Amino acid sequence: MASPPDLCFVPDEDGKDKFKKSHQVAFYRRQMQGPSCRHRALLDTLVLTEKGARFDLEELTTQSKLLLLLSPCKNGTIRILIDELGPVKARYRVKDVLVDEAQCERLRLEEQTEEYIALLWSTSRHRIRVWHFPFQVGILCGDQVLVTMNSQGKLWFETLQMQKYKDYNHNLLFSGKTNLMLSLCTFSEHRVTAVRMLKLTVGATSIAYFPLIKPIYSSWFCVSPGPSSVGVDFCLHDVQHVFGLPEHADHLPLRDTRGGEPYRLYNLDVFAYSLHSRLGLYGSVPLLVAHSPDRSLGIFWLNASETFVNINHEPSDLQDDQTPPLKRRRAQPHTNVHWLSESGVIDCMVLLGPSPQQLFTQYAQLTGFQTLPPVFALGYHQSRWNYNDDADVREVDAGFDSHDIPYDVIWLDIEHTDGKRYFTWDPVCFPDPTALQRHLEKKKRKLVVISDPHIKVDPGWSIYCEARDGGHFIKSRDGQIFEGTCWPGITSPSSTQVLKTSVKWKATSVTGVSSYLDFSSPHTRAWYSGLFSLDKYKGSTATLHVWNDMNEPSVFSGPELTMPKDAVHHGGWEHRELHNLYGFYQHMATVDGLMTRSGGSERPFVLSRSFFAGSQRLGAVWTGDNVASWEYLKISIPMLLSLSVAGIVFCGADVGGFVQDPDPELLVRWYQAGSLQPFFRGHSERQTKRREPWLFGEEVTTAIRTVIQQRYCLLPYWYTVFHQSHTSGAPVLRPLWVEFPQDTATFDLDNQYMIGGALLVRPVTDPGVADVSVQLPGPDEVWYDVQSAMVHNGGRTLNLPVTLKTVPVFQRGGTVVCRSDGSGSCSWEYQQLPLSVTVALDSQGSADGELYLDDGWSFSYRDERAFLRRRFTLHSGRLLCGPVGEEGTFDCRRVIQSVTLLGVKDQPSTVSVTGMKKPPPFEYEQTCCKLTIRNLRLSVAENWKIKYN
Repeated sequence: MASPPDLCFVPDEDGKDKFKKSHQVAFYRRQMQGPSCRHRALLDTLVLTEKGARFDLEELTTQSKLLLLLSPCKNGTIRILIDELGPVKARYRVKDVLVDEAQCERLRLEEQTEEYIALLWSTSRHRIRVWHFPFQVGILCGDQVLVTMNSQGKLWFETLQMQKYKDYNHNLLFSGKTNLMLSLCTFSEHRVTAVRMLKLTVGATSIAYFPLIKPIYSSWFCVSPGPSSVGVDFCLHDVQHVFGLPEHADHLPLRDTRGGEPYRLYNLDVFAYSLHSRLGLYGSVPLLVAHSPDRSLGIFWLNASETFVNINHEPSDLQDDQTPPLKRRRAQPHTNVHWLSESGVIDCMVLLGPSPQQLFTQYAQLTGFQTLPPVFALGYHQSRWNYNDDADVREVDAGFDSHDIPYDVIWLDIEHTDGKRYFTWDPVCFPDPTALQRHLEKKKRKLVVISDPHIKVDPGWSIYCEARDGGHFIKSRDGQIFEGTCWPGITSPSSTQVLKTSVKWKATSVTGVSSYLDFSSPHTRAWYSGLFSLDKYKGSTATLHVWNDMNEPSVFSGPELTMPKDAVHHGGWEHRELHNLYGFYQHMATVDGLMTRSGGSERPFVLSRSFFAGSQRLGAVWTGDNVASWEYLKISIPMLLSLSVAGIVFCGADVGGFVQDPDPELLVRWYQAGSLQPFFRGHSERQTKRREPWLFGEEVTTAIRTVIQQRYCLLPYWYTVFHQSHTSGAPVLRPLWVEFPQDTATFDLDNQYMIGGALLVRPVTDPGVADVSVQLPGPDEVWYDVQSAMVHNGGRTLNLPVTLKTVPVFQRGGTVVCRSDGSGSCSWEYQQLPLSVTVALDSQGSADGELYLDDGWSFSYRDERAFLRRRFTLHSGRLLCGPVGEEGTFDCRRVIQSVTLLGVKDQPSTVSVTGMKKPPPFEYEQTCCKLTIRNLRLSVAENWKIKYN
């Protein structure tokens, strides 16, 4: 037997070669080191159409022709597409990511000279200017240039080259491995920069190298189209801060890449990933967001092949320090962004903003809005690789009840299956999975199980046979079903031991291989979705939800632990063309399966490790295999903010760290941080110590219980903010600059953030600290400490004393936050509780906020308008509750039990409430200017007014 493959590793000096650096990637080297390409726009080829404008481009040296399409859209975006003019075969274009064809604007000619053409459209102040030579596209607002494409002349487009060579003897032989023999010529296969090549030799003389593909036909053989990479640069004028491009374990602001690695977008299974690295991780979103005090802009690069992004920040003064001040030339600050992709076409959208909120809406209109999750998915999730058996799950479930800690979902990893066959159950450990789910369902709780994209090669397993016979597997380039190594048949040592010994994780045995489903095929996705039906998935119930893991895809025996790029998908496309879409397509198929299972009536919950642009409309993601250390807790915040800015709103990190054992202080701090992030799950690797919240002593249990209960009380606010994201595209977690776009002091902050527009969070991410610094933005803002109700002015940095129980959260003046008032064991019970409303007055004594409610699980809010939206407005001592826009039909019985007003400077003499004969009891705390009105029992669905004098 061959030696077992490397599986996973913890980054160290020995393991750094597991994943490629940019200089090891051929297409990146070609573009960065190759000759400069000089393109010109043939202005006389301009054609104006209903969808915009088209031009021909020409490269001066090769005279190759390209097609340029410019399409301004009514949603405030401009689409720029460059493709070959008359290619020998169609190039791959990304499908299924854009939700609708944007409505285009009709362009008109504003000005034409020998040097450029200027184009306008009626509904915008923007214009497009196309320069003849050197070719550039400028986007202007009025006379201000916002973006220039190809400003540095880096447009690169490797055109396809298809050639035929005749076998004059008609005796061409193909061994499948090494040789092609002709009577006069010898063709030897070589591997050159990871591309399989044929070397043509006559006698002892090498004539040429040609890229090899499989088809060999009679007296003709075809040579592949060859290199097909694309790239171009953009200059973002007056911009010094850019964000996005997840997923990387790095700071929120994207750094200058000169002297280091570019940002890589290539989905990879990176165990215990290195920190402050630009290596691509589990998912990719090719969206870059630029922000300045004047405006926000975005560039969405729609390409699913391996992609690199170089970023160069140019300051306002380009002279060195030796230049006399009076002679220095003041240069415009700008940021250059260079995109390089292995294949496909140049298809990018410039999002014009100008506000952050408008930009997020524009992006959501392109790729889809955040799905509205079921309420239970916003509760706490308890997971481990793996809970041992049915009894173990029931014991953990009972432990939450006995310790008065609410939770909603318990998870089962790969060991719950019968021999790593997904859609099955271990007959010994889980003999009656239906009964287990019914047990949880009685408590209004759910079960989540894992479903990976690899299928164990087992001719005795019906699902494998169906997939094989139905043509649902990815093929190798020789036309056979691709087989690789993943969990089936793998036995591995403790990853914790790997960390301690700093050696590579190797399989101790490899007893099986897997084939990989081709989710790019609609036929395969439909088949896979059908596997989730209750009659097909034996042991499943309607309360079972799903976790897609290892879907980068992870191939332990493959290059960089993923699939070879020459594997063949539906339609004959090589894997290199669509690699970053693979997990997105599995996520889509799984969601469709759960939707079909319920007849389209229930909202599914599906977590995916891999993702792409558009994954936000499918479900949740998380940051993968992190480590139980303070550094990983700290980096989780900018990682989640980067995801949020790029539209992946429902995101989280494994609480406590997946690998290694956290000490009690770290565990408490991670629970505090995780409770204030969208996806809230505790998860750990199977060799770690058990870490249920009650196993670390009463102090730790109490601290964890408190923050989980606070999370559940805050669910009405979380759900309202998710609904805002669902309808507007606004992120749930927001960097401070999103809410304070002109406050430059917030642009580099990534250790604190906003939840919606009302709550500022600054998690404690260092051990043993007695205080933390909190930046409170906005000189005209006021902020209220949620724990103490003390008021603080904005535009300053606050040193806040902390203990192990302290969670620094501040409510912004001028906002309203609704909470559930009471306690329960899961989200369903919290939904039955009365509400409390906290109104934080701004410096003018006013406040405004919303509450959104529906049944929390179905699509009735969408199909039958069964929802409730209420607005709370405070002005001049009067708090009003009324509808927001057109009222929904949701029959809501919830009541408001109490109202707390923060920032009431004088004690009121009376409080009156519409419809109440007796004034309600109230309390006033002079030290923190807090007024609390109790025993209200006001219907949230009715209009009412509270007045205080």
